[in-house]
Amino acid sequence: MAKKNSEGGILDTVKTIVWALVIAGVFRTLFFQPFWIPSGSMKDTLLIGDFLFVNKMAYGYSKYSCPFSACPISGRILASDPERGDVVVFRHPTKNVDFIKRLIGLPGDQIQMIDGVLQINGKAVGMQPETDFAEVMERQGPQGLLPRCTNAPVGMGDTCLKKRFKETLPNGVTHDILQINENGPVDNTPVYTVPEGMYFFMGDNRDNSEDSRFPQSVGGLGFVPAENLIGRADRIMFSSAGRSLFYFWTWRPDRFFKAIN
Repeated sequence: MAKKNSEGGILDTVKTIVWALVIAGVFRTLFFQPFWIPSGSMKDTLLIGDFLFVNKMAYGYSKYSCPFSACPISGRILASDPERGDVVVFRHPTKNVDFIKRLIGLPGDQIQMIDGVLQINGKAVGMQPETDFAEVMERQGPQGLLPRCTNAPVGMGDTCLKKRFKETLPNGVTHDILQINENGPVDNTPVYTVPEGMYFFMGDNRDNSEDSRFPQSVGGLGFVPAENLIGRADRIMFSSAGRSLFYFWTWRPDRFFKAIN
C-alpha cells in the first residue's frame, strides 16, 4: 500500500508540473512575455538590466508569438496596427533573436537622417536639448558591456556623458534620445521608403544601435515585416545594474513598475 501511495504521489507531482508548464506556455503565448534588456541601444528609455513584460495582445498573433516560433499561423490573426513611437519587441528578420526598438516609420513613410536629425516624410521632427545623460564608466549587465561617451576617453569609475534631446514625433509622441556624435555613420542616410507590410525601427541611443538604418544587404536590421512583431513594451517591472540578479545592492528601485514612454 505504501508503494502505491508513493507512486501515486509521484504521478500527481508530475501532473502538477506538466499543467504548470502548459499554463505558463499559454500565458506567455497569449498575454505577456518576459524580456530582459541585454544592451544599451534603447538608453535612456531602457537600461541594461531592465526587466519587463511584453504585451502580446497589442498587435495580435503570428508564428513568432509562440516559443520557438512554433505557432501554426500564417501572417497575423486578431491583428492591430502599431502606432508610431511604440516600443516594440520583434523577431529579427534574418537572425533568430528578439530585438526591442522604437517604431519610427510606418508603411509608405519616407525616413531619413540629416546631421543627426530624424526626417519623416521630408520634415524634421522636433528636437529639444535636455541635460546630458550621465552614467558611471563601468561594465554593465551580464555581458559586461562598457558605455560609449561623448566626453571620451573616460577612465573606469569616472562619469560618461551623452548628449540628450527630447524628440517629438509627428503624432505627438515624445521621448528621449541620446547622441554621441552628430556626424556618425548613420547620422546622414539616404531616404528609406517603408514598403507595404513593413516597419522602420530605431534605437533611442542613436549612435549605439543596430536598427533599420542599416540595410539587410550589409548585415543590418533593415525593414521589419508585420508578422515579426511580438508585442509592445509598456512597463518596466524590475531593474538591476549588476551582472547578477542576486546582487541586490545594484537594484534600481526607482525604475520598478516604471511606464515606458
